[in-house]
Amino acid sequence: MRAPMLALTYLAPDRFWLLVVVAAMAIAYVVLQTRRRTYAVRFTNLDLLQSVAPRSPGWRRHIPAILLLMAITALVVSVARPAREERVPRERATIILAIDTSLSMMAEDVDPNRLVAAQAAATQFLTIIPPQINVGLVSFNGTGAILVPPTTDRARVRTAITTLELDERTAIGEAIFTSLQAIKQAPIAEGDEDNEEVPARIVLMSDGKTTVGRPDSAGAQAASEAGVPVDTIAFGTENGVIILPEEPAPVPVDVDHAALEAIADATEGRAFRAATEGELREVYRNIGSSIGYEIEFNEVGRWFVGLGMTLLFLGSCLSLVWFSRLP
Repeated sequence: MRAPMLALTYLAPDRFWLLVVVAAMAIAYVVLQTRRRTYAVRFTNLDLLQSVAPRSPGWRRHIPAILLLMAITALVVSVARPAREERVPRERATIILAIDTSLSMMAEDVDPNRLVAAQAAATQFLTIIPPQINVGLVSFNGTGAILVPPTTDRARVRTAITTLELDERTAIGEAIFTSLQAIKQAPIAEGDEDNEEVPARIVLMSDGKTTVGRPDSAGAQAASEAGVPVDTIAFGTENGVIILPEEPAPVPVDVDHAALEAIADATEGRAFRAATEGELREVYRNIGSSIGYEIEFNEVGRWFVGLGMTLLFLGSCLSLVWFSRLP
């Protein structure tokens, strides 16, 4: 699947100097027409001239010449190798969805609760990603776990998302390390080498802060060294609370925005915030429209060759019809 872009670039722009030849031809044509008009004025017996000279074609005599110059211009543009930028899904591109499944995801500040909203948004995210791109799923609470290694089987990932289960504690640093391990399990495309770098990205959604395991900074450093950006999504509101049997009062479950933004900054990823299911869906949509692609240049010189040939044909036909000769 290719996503076209409208911008045109030229792979051989130095060849535009040939337009000087076109400009010289246009100037020469104007000069010749001026000299022709001057010679006609020198013939002073205008009554005799009108009686013997054929009816002037007027403006029509310029049309074949104009079409010829336009055709040559189009051919010069084709020689400059015009190309259109296109976003093309990268082969073996891999996205790891890392979803927080700590107990704080029980909070009902997001309707019906954070976990259900996250599951719905992540499921929709799968429909945005091009089918050629591998998607893996990692869940994390006190530890990180690879639920689905990178695959193009969207049904498998979708099923795993619906079966996410909550547990105690939050280990964001461990989630990053686990995601990096999942990336190494990306399938090898035909013709690729085992040690070939896999273009990958981690999309990490969390509603809390690290309480156990290796620190966030260690995970961010590992991702940075691996060249894997981490896009973070801080999900939830400032009013989130959960009810625990052993606690006499509701427990606040705030989102650590600063920590998640630090991870994104350290890995050259992007940091997002979402306080509702709709906002989370929109964040996933923005991420899905930009990752897993590379820019390729598709030459479109044939367009201008076709235009030039059409103009030449049209000019020749008009010249034959009007003047019984080729331009």
